[in-house]
Amino acid sequence: MTLADYLPIGLMLILGVGFAVVAMYASWRIAPKNPTPEKLAPYESGIVPLQEPATRFPVKFYIVAMLFVIFDVELIFLFAWAVRFEDFGWGGVAAMAIFVALLVETLIYAWKRGALDWNVARRGRYRHIVAEDVPSGVEEAA
Repeated sequence: MTLADYLPIGLMLILGVGFAVVAMYASWRIAPKNPTPEKLAPYESGIVPLQEPATRFPVKFYIVAMLFVIFDVELIFLFAWAVRFEDFGWGGVAAMAIFVALLVETLIYAWKRGALDWNVARRGRYRHIVAEDVPSGVEEAA
């Protein structure tokens, strides 16, 4: 492989970065500049926050985010493997089968542990906490 083989990649990189810079500069130049106090105020869901939130973010948000990253990286490896599929032979198929089996096992483990279950009222370990908030007919149905 020579340096000339990387020329299309370099051109695409230059075009991509150039387009981003030109688009950002054009939007900066064209956009009207009339800030008002309302536009400069902090904004979240249409409500100006008057105080810090009373509760912290639940750990479930971070667990789901980590699971998303794990399975997103899995797709990156699967695409790279699929591109070179014929070069790897049956050894590559076996290695990818083990890799996918471990990720499926991770998904099953997270599922069994309740990481993907957002219905807190239905889970046994939280029933005593949310029993006051849940109507009586809902608890027996679960």
